[in-house]
Parts: sequence; C-alpha cells; structure tokens
Amino acid sequence: MNYQPQISARAGAQPSWLHAVLDRHFQFTRLGSTMRTEILAGLTTFLAASYVIVVNPSILAHAGIPFSAGVTATVLVSFIGSCAMGLYARSPILVAPGMGINALFAYTMVIGAKVPLEIALGCVLWAGVLFTIMAVLNLRSTVIEAIPTDLRYGIACGIGLFIALIGLVNAKFIVSNPDTIVGLTTFNPVTLTFIAGFIVTVGLVVRRVPGAMMAGMILTTLISIPIGRWWGNGSAFSPEAPDVTTLVNWSGLSAAPDFSFVWQVDLLGALQVAYIPFIFVFLFTNFVEALSTFLGLAEAANLKDEDGMPRNIKESMHVDAVAALISAPLGTSPATVYLESGAGIAQGGRSGLVALVAGLLFLPFLFLSPLLSLVPAIATAPVLILTGLFMSEPMGRIRWSDAEEAIPAFLAIVLIPLTFSITLGLSLAIIAYVLLKLVVGKAGEVKPIMWFVALLAAALVAQIQ
Repeated sequence: MNYQPQISARAGAQPSWLHAVLDRHFQFTRLGSTMRTEILAGLTTFLAASYVIVVNPSILAHAGIPFSAGVTATVLVSFIGSCAMGLYARSPILVAPGMGINALFAYTMVIGAKVPLEIALGCVLWAGVLFTIMAVLNLRSTVIEAIPTDLRYGIACGIGLFIALIGLVNAKFIVSNPDTIVGLTTFNPVTLTFIAGFIVTVGLVVRRVPGAMMAGMILTTLISIPIGRWWGNGSAFSPEAPDVTTLVNWSGLSAAPDFSFVWQVDLLGALQVAYIPFIFVFLFTNFVEALSTFLGLAEAANLKDEDGMPRNIKESMHVDAVAALISAPLGTSPATVYLESGAGIAQGGRSGLVALVAGLLFLPFLFLSPLLSLVPAIATAPVLILTGLFMSEPMGRIRWSDAEEAIPAFLAIVLIPLTFSITLGLSLAIIAYVLLKLVVGKAGEVKPIMWFVALLAAALVAQIQ
C-alpha cells in the first residue's frame, strides 16, 4: 500500500539536469515515484530514525564509551552506511547502529559478563568480518530463498506490529502494568498531544497530502511545544533535561566531533575461547535482524524483482555487512538496516535516493546533535504507527486455511512484537516451522539450509536465555 500520491510534473515542464542525472542512476520514475517524493521520503526516514544519534551513545556510555565519541561514531556509521545503501545498492533502506544489539553489547556483554570494552569491540569486529564473508558468498540470499512465502508474510506483519508498538510506547500511550503486563496510560498533556498529532497525521495521509508523514511530524512537534514549556518534561523545547537523551542546551546547540575512541579494538584478545560465543551472538543477531527487515520491507512495499526476491538484495547485503564491519573501529556496536525505513517507504519512497537523502542528513549532526531533541518521541510515534499499518498489508495473503504454513507465520506475527525482539520472534517461528514439518511427516519439504538455520536459532535462543 502506498499512502503517498504520485506527483506528476506540470504539463510541458522539462526536468532539470539534476533530475535527469538522479533519475538515470536511481530510476525512481521507472519505479513509479518522483524526485520530490523520494526527497520527502528521505526526510521522513531520517526524522523517524534520528533518535539513534542520541539514544545509541547514551547506551554505549554505560559500557564506558564517552558520550561524545558515541555520537561521532553513530553519525559516521549512519552516514556512510545509508549513503552506500542508496548509491551502491539503490535501496530505500537506512543503515545505522542497531537498537537492541547495542543493549546486548553494553548491558549483557560489558556490564553483565564484565568483558573489557576493547575486547567487546573486537568481538563486534570479528562478527563483522564473518558477516562480510557471508555476504560475499551470498549465503543470506540462500537463506531467503529457503524461507517459505507465508512465513515471509508473517515476518512483514510481525515487524509492522512491532513498529506500531514502538510508536505507542514512545508516545507513552501504552505503558507497563503489573496486573495486565501492558495497559493504557492515564490521559495527560503528553498523551493528549500525541492523540492530536496522530489525528492530524492520519487526516493528512487519508487526504493524500504530499509529504503527509513528514508534515505530521513537524505539526506534532509544534503542537508539543507547550508541553515542554509548561510542564518541563523534555518533550519539546523543555527548559529541563531529565536524562542524557534530551540534549537541548540553551547555552549552545553545537558540539565538536570526538574521535577519541576510534580503533580502540583488541582483535587478538577477542579470539580467546571464552569470547567466541559473543562473536556468534553478534553475528547471528545481526544476520537475523537484517534478514527480517529486508524481507519485511520487500513484502510490504513490493520491493521485489522478477524472481520474487527483495530488490537488489545482494548489493544491499554487501552494504549492510560493510557497515557492520566499520562499526567497531569507529567506536560503536554493530550497524544494521532500520525498521524506520518503512516510514519513508510508506511516504512513497522507492529508490536509493531515499537512503542517500537520509544518510546526508546525518552528517551535520556531527556538530549539531543537540538539535535533535527538538523533535520529541511523540512526533514520530504517529508515523511509526501508520508504518505498522502499511507493513501489515501482507497479512491477507497468508494461507490461513493451511495450518502447516499459517502457524509459523502467525507465531512470527505475535512473537516479534511480544518478545520485543525481531531476532527472538523470527528464531522461534523458524524453529516452529521446522519442528511442525517434522511432526507431520513432511521433513523432506524443509530445505537443508533451513535445518541449519533452525539449529543456529535454537542455539541463539538458549544463549539469550
């Protein structure tokens, strides 16, 4: 489903030389888009994912990486990875340090297992090396081909529900509840502002206003200004900063890059036997998250080639692997492709120009990262929820009457959001698919690579547990 209307050129208008050059490389006209739509989609993707510039460093800071160095690493990895994804893979998917895997790096490995920081970064680098080898050998394409179609649809829907849940949680609309696990929050200024922003954004989308997603974010940000000024909770333009993720500093909105943690990597130390399991966990987690995101976005937006495979998947995987490879030397946990790319795709973006625009927008924040706190979480929440709707479209294509295929797909749909982990949700769905085929006597229908992936998935689930 494409919520963004196609914008036709004025009758008789001749495209500019810039339009001609970009269209020749990205072929957005052939894909049914326009340069304006692609640029708006890039802005939307960037705004939806820009929180990573401040949230990722705040998590890495708990592991001992200076916050300023974490910002620099995050911006550089996001800039390089996203621009490469746009220019080389010509895919509308943003690349940045992964959320979730950064918590695994900081809290589980460095703090929990007390692995020295330089060795932990060494494990990330070795995982990146193996990841790159897998990409060169095209192993991920082999896995994608082995995943049944209905499970692919389930992955897309599960990721969509996950994105929507993240939006609702970011808006503080859905909160934890000791009696019911999760529940509805009590209405307050933040919640009411989110509802107002959601209604405005939905109205713009339904009326097919060009740039509806981005306009919704901007309008919700403006609506939220009184919250920060009157209640001082950091939602927007707040005079108080309650934590490290709110960086408005009224004495100055700029900060110099910090390269102090570049190449703080212990490669040989990371090869000790005790740390090999961590290399495996980073490798498989990044593999599954990237694989799931590629599949989910491709199925939801029909970004597929004539063979039904995600478009430019080989080149996209090369970029994803290289981005993961350069993460540790720059001083951050592994990079991966981002779910929030769906926001730009829902805006109508279809080509690599989306990722290029988003990547270029990261670069100024080497110096201007404090400005990002002016876009509150409740401003991006409506876009994430609508993106979840957009990605849930393949649910109707699942063969619900065929239990053997429907059950694993259903498990992917519910477990990805309920475990709050793409990796765990997909791993459990793959394990269920293989075991179900085995139980009903149809093990021969399971391709050999799926047996291998199921074993790796079981090992990963056991390791996380």
